[in-house]
Amino acid sequence: MRIAGREKVDEIQDENDAVSLCSLYAGSEMFGIDTRKIREVLGERDLQRVPMSPAFIAGVVPYRGEVLTTVNLRALLGLEAHSGKCCVLVMADDEAAERFGLVVDAVGGVVTVSRRALEANPCTLEARGKWLFDGAYKMEAGLMVQLDPQKLSPSRLSEVGLFKNSSNGGTDASPDR
Repeated sequence: MRIAGREKVDEIQDENDAVSLCSLYAGSEMFGIDTRKIREVLGERDLQRVPMSPAFIAGVVPYRGEVLTTVNLRALLGLEAHSGKCCVLVMADDEAAERFGLVVDAVGGVVTVSRRALEANPCTLEARGKWLFDGAYKMEAGLMVQLDPQKLSPSRLSEVGLFKNSSNGGTDASPDR
């Protein structure tokens, strides 16, 4: 598991303005998720693929006596599969009472930023990105795109229909193949 360097903390004027984000990586891109939504970082795990599952499902992993469905962030972003070790973050969607794993390339540190520093998504972003991303923070190391974990839950991703429904490399399955 790669541990990234800790980012410089922004000056926060008001405690209610502060948000702590866990930095994580898919490829060379940096993302952030509110630390209050992360239940645990499992680190490197062996995933069991699920036949005929959507491409965004990385597989399942045992977790505290349960079977946890995992979502592949790379697949959601349209990136190629990662050949190295991946990390699993245990997330909770409080609205849907659903627990799931998020598979990422690496987990970085925790950074505290001002909520006011969140910049809106660009209007040129495609629909999938607009739906997944809450906006971005300008950091010394580049942009940190904020993700909403409730939108990353397997049930929500299936409902939305913005993502491919096959596990054959990102192309739609055809019944006559």
